[in-house]
Amino acid sequence: MGIRLANTIFELKKKSHQTIFSITNFSIGDIIYSFIFFFLLIIIYKIFRKKSRHAYLVKLLKTINILYFIYQIFWGLLYFQPPIIEKLPTKKISEETLSKLTLKYIHKTNISRNYVLQDKNGVFCIKNIEETKHKILENQKKIPRKFSEKQYTLIDNFKPTLLGKYFSYTGILGYYNPFTSEAQYNPQLPATYIPFTLAHESAHQLGFAREQEANFIAYLICKNSKNPDLEYSANLYVLKSLLNAQLEKNPEFVGQAKLFLSDAVKRDLENNKMFYENHQGWINNLFHATNDLFLKSNRQEGSITYSYFIELLIRYEN
Repeated sequence: MGIRLANTIFELKKKSHQTIFSITNFSIGDIIYSFIFFFLLIIIYKIFRKKSRHAYLVKLLKTINILYFIYQIFWGLLYFQPPIIEKLPTKKISEETLSKLTLKYIHKTNISRNYVLQDKNGVFCIKNIEETKHKILENQKKIPRKFSEKQYTLIDNFKPTLLGKYFSYTGILGYYNPFTSEAQYNPQLPATYIPFTLAHESAHQLGFAREQEANFIAYLICKNSKNPDLEYSANLYVLKSLLNAQLEKNPEFVGQAKLFLSDAVKRDLENNKMFYENHQGWINNLFHATNDLFLKSNRQEGSITYSYFIELLIRYEN
């Protein structure tokens, strides 16, 4: 009953929120979160003043409770939706299955890389970000009905975050704001991440709360999009997920498989590696640990686990 009510509320607010907050081309959600952050900091500071400690502690707890209640109504309860995996046939994951699928996606990634643009350094660059957004919205219609009966809006509510300079040090690729229905992305990321990140956040806009399920829906949006940037970004994401899933148990295969990557794909991966090495630090580690805890507290795997997405992919492929 509660899940049905949460879905109803989400569908009622989806179009109205996206319509209202898509009017601006800047992130209203970033501004709201920044205001809340500084407001809470001021309250916490005042709690340490002896004269006003009790009153401000009560105010802090009230504020947190109100925000948490709104969050749960608008978004949090959607984590309890029936999982997508129940709609797919059972398939045992073997090392052989993973290896074959990895080789398949190495080939798909190498081929799709040939159809995208690159900059003067030979690194992938996006042809047209607005066209990419449009294709994502159009391809929401093509998600198989067995996976989704959610209503699409075709409203462009994608926003580059105003905090991209800082997000680059947190490891955050993008985020969905449940209060404004904005799909935020970090425009300073290496270009290989951005198309798939946009598709991922659009899956959240549809109402898929779990991270790995949003990745799976993003994959479905991208795979037959007829947009080279989306297809390459998705293929690369799937390939990295497959390689990471085997890194611990089958490192020799991973090392050999990487030899089959084209020079262009290797350049893109090296560019990604350099970006993260230049933005490593305690902030990145803190956000990684916090996000891992958040995912687990919302009935999801931690951020370092790819098994659920991989299982969805393998069951779908078969």
